[in-house]
Amino acid sequence: MSAEMDALVASATQKLEALEAALYGLKQVRGQFTTEDGAVTVEMNSEGALVGLTLSEAVTSMAPADVSQLIVWACRQASEDAGAQRSKVVATLNESFAPAPNGATGALGGGPDSA
Repeated sequence: MSAEMDALVASATQKLEALEAALYGLKQVRGQFTTEDGAVTVEMNSEGALVGLTLSEAVTSMAPADVSQLIVWACRQASEDAGAQRSKVVATLNESFAPAPNGATGALGGGPDSA
């Protein structure tokens, strides 16, 4: 019985650590994109918020409407990058909750004949 309890505690601890690692990983996500000409660089966090914007001096010779469109387009690209990073973090978390290769799920309970 003690071995079962130890295995259960170890499984719960492993899953908690995986969840904490995922939460930390999500906070570290930063999608970045720089336009081909280097005029606009943006950085987005995992929630899709703009956390960094750098404009080169080249934007001073552009029409304001063109600059704004370039910024929005760069934000979309950076957001897609952040989304891909976020997906990797979540996939890693999902893998840690997948059933063990031997078919054991680590779930409480048991079979119909368990006491």
